[in-house]
Amino acid sequence: MSGGEPVDARTEGETRVIEGETQVIKVLIADDQPLVRRGLALILSPDPAFRVVGEAENGEQAVARAAELRPDVVVMDIRMPVLDGVEATERLARTLPGVRVLALSTFDMDDYVVAALRAGAYGFLPKDVSPEDLADAIRTVHAGDAVVAPRLLTRLISSHVRVSPAAAPAGPAVVEGGAAGDLTPREVEVWRLIATGLDNAAIAEAMELSQSTVKNYITSIFGKLDVRDRAQAVIAAYESGLVTARGAGGS
Repeated sequence: MSGGEPVDARTEGETRVIEGETQVIKVLIADDQPLVRRGLALILSPDPAFRVVGEAENGEQAVARAAELRPDVVVMDIRMPVLDGVEATERLARTLPGVRVLALSTFDMDDYVVAALRAGAYGFLPKDVSPEDLADAIRTVHAGDAVVAPRLLTRLISSHVRVSPAAAPAGPAVVEGGAAGDLTPREVEVWRLIATGLDNAAIAEAMELSQSTVKNYITSIFGKLDVRDRAQAVIAAYESGLVTARGAGGS
């Protein structure tokens, strides 16, 4: 054991390091279905970055267990008995602001997404999300950033973001001038694909790039646009006119 002081190498978005060991993210799982709770726990438990500290079968129990266990992140089902996930999220945001909520649902409807985010959730994912994306989302939420599944985010933004009438039509002209003017043509294409709802794997396939290259492009895009996360990048794409919302009848 070193005689020096513990090293705190944390920067925003990074994991804390203490004496060379990674800080474990404590997770509480709230879902009314025991099989779902067990499945989520089995997904997370093998990863040493996570420790599932407890489970809850309804929103009221989730609030009580969070107060008792003080998890870093609550993975919260939206539709539960006694107290639903939206109301539970609102209570947690009010009473335990340090506990961050990642909402999950089998329902994709925009009203659930909006309600959860307005209640204070840091993210919203469908339950059919991949184990890798779930783990990434928990890390993102723990770091204080927002995360919404691309397919939900695109629908949500297209329904709620008002594009300026002065916005240029979709095309290269929209990124001339301003911070967006610093983007390379490849970065503009990645930005466009983000805004149309593709995740990193799908962008990599569409552009015939490696996922690590796509991640590098996205980091550069966020820096040049001065946005914090994917949600802000999508909003910027709609507001700039790089992409436009589909009509109400679109899928």
